[in-house]
Amino acid sequence: MSLTPELEAARKEIEGYAREYGLDCFETIFELLDSDELNEVAAFGGFPTRYPHWRFGMEYNQLDKGYSYGLSKIYELVINNDPCYAYLMRSNMLVDQKLVMAHVFGHCDFFKNNLWFAKTDRKMMDRMANHGTVVRRLMDRVGLEPVERFLDCCLSLDNLIDPHSMFIRRRTEPTEADPAEAEEAPVKFRAKGYMDAFINPRAATDRERARIRKEVAQDAKLPPVPVRDVLSFLLEYAPLKRWQQEVLEIVREEAYYFAPQAMTKIMNEGWASYWHSTMMTQKILRPSEVVDYADHHSGTLATRPGRLNPYKLGIELFRDIEDRWNRGKFGSQWEDMEDHEQKRRLNKKLGLGREKIFEVRRTHNDVTFVDTFIHEEFAQAQKMFVYGVDRRTGRTEIVDRDWRKVKEQLLFSLTNWGQPYIYVTDGNYEKRGELYLFHKWGGVDLQFDFAQATLKNLCWIWDRPVHLETMLENKAVLLTCKNADGDITQRELSPSEEPRGIGAG
Repeated sequence: MSLTPELEAARKEIEGYAREYGLDCFETIFELLDSDELNEVAAFGGFPTRYPHWRFGMEYNQLDKGYSYGLSKIYELVINNDPCYAYLMRSNMLVDQKLVMAHVFGHCDFFKNNLWFAKTDRKMMDRMANHGTVVRRLMDRVGLEPVERFLDCCLSLDNLIDPHSMFIRRRTEPTEADPAEAEEAPVKFRAKGYMDAFINPRAATDRERARIRKEVAQDAKLPPVPVRDVLSFLLEYAPLKRWQQEVLEIVREEAYYFAPQAMTKIMNEGWASYWHSTMMTQKILRPSEVVDYADHHSGTLATRPGRLNPYKLGIELFRDIEDRWNRGKFGSQWEDMEDHEQKRRLNKKLGLGREKIFEVRRTHNDVTFVDTFIHEEFAQAQKMFVYGVDRRTGRTEIVDRDWRKVKEQLLFSLTNWGQPYIYVTDGNYEKRGELYLFHKWGGVDLQFDFAQATLKNLCWIWDRPVHLETMLENKAVLLTCKNADGDITQRELSPSEEPRGIGAG
């Protein structure tokens, strides 16, 4: 439903303020929905329609119960699309609607201008509807149960992608000499030119060339280098039916669309919160709305020891960056200052803060954002300590005040969204067509139950045994799944076995 005249007037006013501040947004379309309609859209990941799947119903049920029992409430939903679509809940107060609109314009600016969203599909609203049509057609043709079961399998693997691959430019121009073609050239008998077609008939040379090519392919390593985009490798080499390829392509495409949102959660929410706070307090709020705004804004930014609130961390870090660049608290000269009080009070009145946060918004993701801009003074001001639970009292207490350890812990949780790095290193293991995967271990073991389920689903798609090299309790082990319905076997790898991990020869 379109906006009421009052809300439409507020939208025009807030959009004008956003552009005055320098925000650059796609056209933004707001729709007014009831709570059940908004919960339905939220269950679909922010889209009005998706392919049919039981998990959307489960998510809707959870959202609906949370709203009914007063445990949760959706204030805003916005989609990375051109134009951007955003949804407002009809029952919200006017001050909440204005806060949400200002927040949405912050998100829209971030979607349009942040580097990590540059390669996303800006027509995903239409694409999602098309995906729903394709899956429904397949369910009618193939059957509901087989399509849904295969979709379950693919969705359990949707984190096995390489979000950086969209930014890699690969050489496509042909090289001067291709060694593979030289290896595939058949041996020919020497003959005069006019006798060559009789002594070396075309059919015979073609058969010889095909035989050599097959032998070369069997001996060649597949893939030539480790591949992190496991879904892409499965699409190219797994023995899939055409309808299965269509389903897996849909899951992979949507995984890449949502990946930048996971990579920039702190920045995105922090940027939107920074701008709704700025616009509401400087331009939009009426005196009668201040208390309600302060109550709802503080609830959004509330945090407690040991828990990360992306809204709070993001907005405070953007504010800190703006303040530091306004005062000249950056660069090697500032970092090398030994007098902490002088360092804290430094103020060169450069006024570069607003320009700097726009630059940061354009180029960073959460990992680089946290790594580059969290410093000792900020960590102490935000009480960023390492917390733990005292077993005797059951209370959460400070375990360590070293800000570097807090930063390290935070970066560890943000890198690859806390997901393991899995690579395909051999698609023809032991020349038996088996799949060999390598887990790039970073200090944390795989969750064994998740690893088991993933291997079984990979085994079902690959239709051959699947192996996973990883570390468990500081020992190199090989997990093997011989068939999708069987058990996972585990054996320790000996030092003499050929390494098949990243960088192995």
